[in-house]
Amino acid sequence: MDILVSVVLPLGLAFIMFSLGVGLTPADFLRVGQRPLAFLVGALNQVILLPIVAYVLILIFGFTTELAVGFMILAACPGGVTSNVIAKMAKGDVALSVSLTAVISLASVITVPLILSFAVNNFMGADAPDIDITTTAVTMFLLTVVPITLGLTLRALAPSRMIAAEPILAKIATTLFVIIIVAAVAANWDLFTENMARLGPALVMLVIVLTTIGFVVPRLLGRSRHEAKTISIETGVQNGTLGIAIAAIVVGGGEGFSAYAIPSAIYGVIMYLTILPALLIYRNMD
Repeated sequence: MDILVSVVLPLGLAFIMFSLGVGLTPADFLRVGQRPLAFLVGALNQVILLPIVAYVLILIFGFTTELAVGFMILAACPGGVTSNVIAKMAKGDVALSVSLTAVISLASVITVPLILSFAVNNFMGADAPDIDITTTAVTMFLLTVVPITLGLTLRALAPSRMIAAEPILAKIATTLFVIIIVAAVAANWDLFTENMARLGPALVMLVIVLTTIGFVVPRLLGRSRHEAKTISIETGVQNGTLGIAIAAIVVGGGEGFSAYAIPSAIYGVIMYLTILPALLIYRNMD
């Protein structure tokens, strides 16, 4: 199990982020300035709204200690490659989705350590594990920025080859995602079954609230339906694999999957079922 956490998990996540980078071009970042309001709404939803909603749900459902911290870890994670795929299936603005995922993933080097530090100190008090913000930031940098940058660079150096390889890389990334989720659930099967009834409704509510707000707010601000659908998905779909990695590597100290990973693991199982109704609605929306 230690090898799985210390070697397989970080390498698997790095490959997933690398596959995200391969799908990026500099234009994806430049596009942020072309539609600042849509991007700003989506970014604020992920960086500010998401942790606030998660914190409120933690209080409502009465989560404490490790589960509460794990819930906040999930809320700190940006959307992953999955959100881009779902946005495409929903006939949303894929370019905006990719831009949001890329920029927020890079910004997670700063946002994740801050939210994690707050969660640990707030929910665990004297029992809080020793979390070094600098070390966490460096870990996030190695897990996200480095592989994304590598993928982006290879895409720029060999565009035709990387474009041809992108579908294969995406399938490998999806397989790794499933393996990591299954491993986390299997390693904590007792905790998984004990907390599914409690965490399940809270996680379903998290997705419903965020996707709803994520659609309504942009529409009230005059954004198009395509942009609103995309912001909704980017707000409601999180990178559960990254959540498991943070829980295991940063908080758990690389000594196996812990209770901190349970919310992200359960989320990885139920998110697709929860987002499906919104996906079907968005596909039929003009």
